[in-house]
Amino acid sequence: MKISPVLFISVCLLTVACTYKKETEIIDTHKVIYPVVEDAEYSSKYVAQIQSVNYVEIRSRIKGYIEKIYVDEGQPVKKGQLLFSLIYNVFEKELQKANAAYRSALADLKVAQVEMANVRVLVEKTIVSKTELDVIQAKVDALKADVEEAMANKEQQALNLSFSKIRAPYDGFINRIPNKVGSLIAEGDILTSLSDNREVFAYFNLSEVDYLNYIASGERGTNVVNFELANHALYGYEGTIEMIESEFDSSTGNIAFRARFPNPDGLLKQGANGKVIVNKILKNALLIPQKSTFEIQDQMYVYVVNQESVLEQRNIVYKMRLPNFYVVESGLSKDEQILFEGVENVMNGDKVHPVHVEMAKAMP
Repeated sequence: MKISPVLFISVCLLTVACTYKKETEIIDTHKVIYPVVEDAEYSSKYVAQIQSVNYVEIRSRIKGYIEKIYVDEGQPVKKGQLLFSLIYNVFEKELQKANAAYRSALADLKVAQVEMANVRVLVEKTIVSKTELDVIQAKVDALKADVEEAMANKEQQALNLSFSKIRAPYDGFINRIPNKVGSLIAEGDILTSLSDNREVFAYFNLSEVDYLNYIASGERGTNVVNFELANHALYGYEGTIEMIESEFDSSTGNIAFRARFPNPDGLLKQGANGKVIVNKILKNALLIPQKSTFEIQDQMYVYVVNQESVLEQRNIVYKMRLPNFYVVESGLSKDEQILFEGVENVMNGDKVHPVHVEMAKAMP
C-alpha cells in the first residue's frame, strides 16, 4: 500500500513535535525560601569632627614683651603651672605710683577728718556756724571718694602685674606657640591654646529624615556609638550620644548631634576628623537575600513561586540595603515563596520543582 507523501510528512512532523514536547517537559529543581521577619541591626556613618572637652585659647590680657616661655609645644601641663611671663618693670612702677597715691589720699582724708572734728567742737560752742561743718563734711566725703578711687587704681595695677604671669587654667596639653621670646604682645593676642584630651566630643550632623527616623523608631535610647578614624580603622572605645541641638541649620537642613568618647591614650586630637557609626535596629523587617533579586530598568524584581510551582515575576520596593539582604517595603509578603538563587537562569512563567530551604541555613 502506498503512503501519500503529504501524509508521510504530516506523521513525521507530529512525531518531532511530540518528541520536542517531551523534552521541554523536563522541570528543573530550584531552592525556594520564605522571607524572614525579624529585627535587623544596621549602622549608619556620619562625618564628624573631634573637639576636646576642655579647649581654651590663652591670650594676653595686657600689652608687653614676652620675657620667658616656660613650656614647649605638645607638653603636658598642670593646673596653675607657669606658662609665660611678660616684662613687668612698667607694671611694678605703676603699682608703686598707685600705692603712693593711695597713701596720699589716706593722709588727706585723715587731715580733713581732724579738721572736721575741730569744727564740730566749735559748732557745739556756737563759735562758728553749722554751715562751716557742712562744708568740711563735704570735703571729707570727697576725700573718701578719692581714697576709694586710689584703692581701685592700686588693685588694678596689682592685677595688671599679676597678668604678666600667665598660668595654665587646668591640666592639659600645650598646642602651637606662635610668638617667641622678645615678641611684642598686644592686649588680646593669642599666646597658645590648651587642650584637655582625656575626653573628646565628636560633632556630627543628621538630615531631617534621619533625625525623625531616629526619634520615631525609638533609637534615641540606643545612644552607644563607635568611631571610624580617618584611616578607616575602628577606634577602640565606644562613645555615647549625649546632646542633640534644639534647632536645624536652615542652610543645610541638618541638625547637630554630640557624642562623648573616652580618650585615655590621647589618640584623638582637637580638630581631627572621622565618622561616627550609629548602630540602629529596624523592628520587624521583612528580609530577602540580595541574590534572590534582579533589576530591570532600575526596578527591583523577584520570582514568586505560585501554588502551581510556576514562577511569577514580581516588582518589589526595598526600604534599605543591608549586607547580603534587602529590607522589603512593599510588593511581597512573608507567606510567599521566592526563588532563592539562579534568577538569571529562569524566565517568567517557567515551571519549577521547588525545594524549600531555611534562610538561616542557606544564608550564613
